[in-house]
This record gives sequence, C-alpha cells and structure tokens, in this order.
Amino acid sequence: MSPRIRLTMLAALAFAGATGIAHAQPAAWPTKPIKYVVPFSPGGVSDGVARLVAQHLGERLGQPVIIDNRPGVSGIVGTQAVARAPADGYTVIGGTITTHAVNPFFNKNLGYDPVKDFVPVNLVGMVSNVLVVPEGSRFNSVAQVIAELKAKPDSLTYGTAGPGTSQHLSGQLFENITHTRMRQIVYKGGSQAIVDLVGGQIDMVFETVAAARPMIDGKRVKVLGVTAAKRLASLPGVPTLAEAGAPNFEMQSWQGVFVPAHTPKPVVDRLAREIAAIVAMPDVQEKLRGLGVEPDGRTSEAFAAFQQSEIAKWGKVIKDAGIQAE
Repeated sequence: MSPRIRLTMLAALAFAGATGIAHAQPAAWPTKPIKYVVPFSPGGVSDGVARLVAQHLGERLGQPVIIDNRPGVSGIVGTQAVARAPADGYTVIGGTITTHAVNPFFNKNLGYDPVKDFVPVNLVGMVSNVLVVPEGSRFNSVAQVIAELKAKPDSLTYGTAGPGTSQHLSGQLFENITHTRMRQIVYKGGSQAIVDLVGGQIDMVFETVAAARPMIDGKRVKVLGVTAAKRLASLPGVPTLAEAGAPNFEMQSWQGVFVPAHTPKPVVDRLAREIAAIVAMPDVQEKLRGLGVEPDGRTSEAFAAFQQSEIAKWGKVIKDAGIQAE
C-alpha cells in the first residue's frame, strides 16, 4: 500500500471516529426555555415553591424557567400532560404526595404511573399540617376529641380538599391510629374548608401550617397538634399528634420536582444538583419556611427511595380504611 493511500485511509478513519463521537455526545442543555408545570392552581403552596425554585433555576441554567399552572382533579390533569411530554429536559413538574404517591389508590383510570412515567429529581421540602378547631370549640386537646369519637363514632366532621389530599390522609391516619371514625366533608379547596371551620359548620381541619397561619395568628382557630414527627419551631408549645394521644402519628406532605421517564441522566443529574444548591441557600430556606415548607433537597436516588416508601405507607393506610379506587 502506497504511503499516499495509507494516509488517505487514516484520515478517513479519523474523520469517521470524530463524527461518531460528535453523534454520541448529547447537544448542549439547556438551549431554550424550560417549562415548569404546576398541577395545581396559582396561589397555593405548590405554586409558591415552583415560582421560588424557577426563579433561581433560570438564573443558574441561563435559560428562563416558565411556570405553567394546569390544575384539575387532584393534580391529575397537569401530571398526565407531563407524563406524555417529550423526555428532553425541557418539561419538569412540581410533584406532591398526592400526584406521585397516593392518586393511584383513589383513581383506577389515572392516565399515568407515578413511578414508571417519571424520574424523581429533587425532594424540595416537607409540609406539615396542623389539627385546628374553631376558637369557640369545646375541644382544647386531642385527647378530648378522641374521647368524644370513642363515645360517639361519626359524630364529628373534618374538612378536606378531596381524596388523597394531605387533609384527607391526615384524617384517615388519625382514624386508623386512634380506632375512631369521623365524617369527611369534601370541599373544592382547603381555603373553603377553613372558612366553614371558622363559621362553625365543621368541627376540625388538618390544614397545612401556611394555609392555617392567618387564622391562627388572628386567634380564630385553636391548634391542637401538628402532624410532623417533631414539634415545629414556628408553633412553639404545640405538641405533635403523637405526643397528644395518637401514638406514632406522622403525616407530612411534600413538594418535589420530577421529569418524564427516559429524560437523559446528565440532564436529571444537573437539575438535581442545581435544585439542591438552590434549596441550600439561606434566603430560599427562609422563604420556603414562610410557605410552611421545611427544606430538604434530597436528589434523585434518595428521592426515589423516599417516594417508594411513601407509596407503601399510604397504600397500607388506605387499604386498611377499606377505600377502593373508583
């Protein structure tokens, strides 16, 4: 083989190798705006968390992160849309205990699988509820509520924003642990339940701290306990429900970020790192706590393990209650 032919062949091989490497390398990401779907209405905790994260994420990625509120049916409408979105890193969703853990136990035709159709990216934070009663209520302790329910099953009502919400799960767990029965009154939103609570139409609500805070500060409700495993710094002197008469009670909803299944791992890892760094920022932590969210920041693998544990825990609670998907 002549030197000229040999050089020509080597050049061709080198070019082919370089072309193969170029094709193997993913394009730079991100190169355009990212859509952050919130499957709930503007103004709630999920929306507040999303807007806070999106602001800083856009700055860190060098591309706008645009909030897209798609509320409906306990978060199902927006979550379905993201499950079907391209897995290219340009669509993320703010997922919660409702959308990504318990919805399958209440809806047979969900239209998505919270595990198979998504990749967990970051567990932004945990949200605690408080058991509140009207300021004029005859109840001053959890023990008094339990005693009345033992004596008169189904005699008391609690308001929720629907099946699978944190208010409903809190009430269901309370019944399971205390071996009592209450009547659930379903509202279109938690704010409507609080209005009826203050007006004396219902007996109690397991509401998020952030949503209940104005009524607490205005002394229009009494706080009997918190649903977290530990007392909250923001409510000094208020016992946990476990301390107050419901042993081992712990119910915290959560706020996280997911992407569609099959999103490239480098993109998932980058998002996870950036959001973890955002959650670790002192000013962001202060704002999250103002929304009633305790910062967490666990990244993809740890978040996935946590999601699985939540599905198992609440699946058992719901099954024990005799609730079947419709």
